[in-house]
Amino acid sequence: MTYAEAVHYLYSLGNEIQTAKFDLVRIRKVLEHFENPQLACRFVHVAGTNGKGSTSAMIESGLRAAGVATGLYTSPHLVEPTERIQIGGKSVTPGQFAQAFEQVHAAAERLQLDFHPTYFESVTIMAFLLFRQARVEIAVLEVGMGGTLDATNVVHPDLCVITPIDFDHQAFLGDTLERIAGEKAGILKPGVPAVFAEQKPAVEAVLIARARGPYTLTRDWPITGLHIDATGSRFQVANGLVECPLAGEHQVENARTAAITLRQLGYPSTGIAQTRWLGRLERVGRDPEILLDGAHNPAGARALARYLLRFYKDRRIWMVFGVMRDKALQEITSVLFPLAFRIILTRPHNSRAMPPELIPAPGAILTDTVADALRAVRLAPPEDVVLITGSLYVVGEARAALVE
Repeated sequence: MTYAEAVHYLYSLGNEIQTAKFDLVRIRKVLEHFENPQLACRFVHVAGTNGKGSTSAMIESGLRAAGVATGLYTSPHLVEPTERIQIGGKSVTPGQFAQAFEQVHAAAERLQLDFHPTYFESVTIMAFLLFRQARVEIAVLEVGMGGTLDATNVVHPDLCVITPIDFDHQAFLGDTLERIAGEKAGILKPGVPAVFAEQKPAVEAVLIARARGPYTLTRDWPITGLHIDATGSRFQVANGLVECPLAGEHQVENARTAAITLRQLGYPSTGIAQTRWLGRLERVGRDPEILLDGAHNPAGARALARYLLRFYKDRRIWMVFGVMRDKALQEITSVLFPLAFRIILTRPHNSRAMPPELIPAPGAILTDTVADALRAVRLAPPEDVVLITGSLYVVGEARAALVE
């Protein structure tokens, strides 16, 4: 099976949220068929609403800098599905990806399951197979959605991490912060230590009540000497210097969480400085400056707005925006749209995309594709700023067009 064929088949399974069957029976059967590859390495399991990808990337970078053979599993991808599975800081090759999917697909047919593992289940199994094949020592595993019944929740990790929890995917996780926190806390295991990022009081109370092993609250580790600029931050925590190359005030808490996690594992935090995490306040152009940021839920939108008000309040912002149908549209747009000089609405090539004409923004430019939106912002003068935001699918398509 070629890489293109594997990707086409995965996409035919539908979006992981739409097709998810909320139990772990199917994935456990396939893993048992492969003699449980998830037992072949150690894991750091990361859940949360916002910042779990950034935090996972920082933890992996710190481990890799310390000489650990690392794996990293994240979602969604920006451009290619291979980005979801990284070994030693690099995405797996198309050949490796295709071979792993072929193994999973063959097993699914042989086992006569109720139906084929979903997109997310399939890629999760593929990650475990590839990590075992590469003899990964520690893999950082990001939860896809929720925690309790997420496909990644078949591991027994060395450490659990829960990043800030907020509203997202309420139709699946619950309509209160307490219910959402309860789902995220489903990754906690008896005797396994946990690191809890700073949370709203109601969320923290749920996490503490659900803790099944020793836990660390990041708020008990004060940050001193904080310096933030438009490209990142620098601070002291736990008597160590943390240099975070990811932009945004919200990344300070993510970096503190990563640094404390590394300390709990017995490694220094110096490697955080080499972290790369694409599509999150990433600069991909100059004159005009072009920023990419996947602010796809209200908390992400608020974090992006704080950044813009802090560093770009005197610049005109051309905002390219597209979003999925299942997102909190009004909450996101009410935060971001008032900051824009001009709004260009678009949609990515995804069946769940919200049609631009249904996004309320009087006077906005409507475009049918991300490519059309990029053509529209060519009118922006060099002193202005172009921000491409909303769905990570919009960000991914734009990045593929803008970055060689």
